[in-house]
Amino acid sequence: MAPSVPIIRADLPVPNVRGFTTCRGLNEGPGFSDDRYARWNMGHHVGDSISAVASNRRLLTEYLPEQAEIQWLDQVHGTSVVAAHQCVETATADAVWTDKPNIACAVMTADCLPILLASTDGQCVAAVHAGWRGLAAGVIEAAVQSMPNRISGFVAWLGPAIGPQAFEVGQDVKSAFRARYGHAIDVFFSLGNGDRHMADLPGLAGFVLMGLGAQQVTGGERCTYQEADFFFSYRRDGQTGRMATIIVIEP
Repeated sequence: MAPSVPIIRADLPVPNVRGFTTCRGLNEGPGFSDDRYARWNMGHHVGDSISAVASNRRLLTEYLPEQAEIQWLDQVHGTSVVAAHQCVETATADAVWTDKPNIACAVMTADCLPILLASTDGQCVAAVHAGWRGLAAGVIEAAVQSMPNRISGFVAWLGPAIGPQAFEVGQDVKSAFRARYGHAIDVFFSLGNGDRHMADLPGLAGFVLMGLGAQQVTGGERCTYQEADFFFSYRRDGQTGRMATIIVIEP
């Protein structure tokens, strides 16, 4: 029986593909982290007990097909993409793909945007960690181009991330997106305090995905910053845990 910690299932219309995001465990249900990390932390780099994270990750496999293994990443806000089925250990990258069943692609977030991709024939999947730096540098493009089955068409799901009502950024962020995508991205920025802007990270990702030919983009409505009962948020809490967003081809 799967653990009774809430997850959010990805809305991906591909029958043999399973995707989801974990939530905070708070003080209910299973999980081994202490209260500061809300019991259900998946990140080993945030000051939590290494053994607690390992135990949480073992529980996480109960949401996956039997015998499935998870490929974890050391994320650096870049554009590197790795093939999960070619990795033998944790890889330094911000996106991971596979065309093999039972190899789960995973990214961790606590405000950045997790993106799940699946080819419409169900033969290839990917997970993308899209903070603003990686998104502006082209991490989505790199991930999509790495998927060998994308030619059949692909769909995308946007997981929980900091929303446009909470993500205040400087002019440098807007300028970085303009440098890559031109003034078309201006619609995803609104006035903040002083000379700052409120940025719509899911909106920007959707713009990029549709430009790459995504047949469907869903999700993107849940805000990590505002929904403290459900999600970790680095901007809100500072030292905090991480959610895992995972996708796998079922055998």
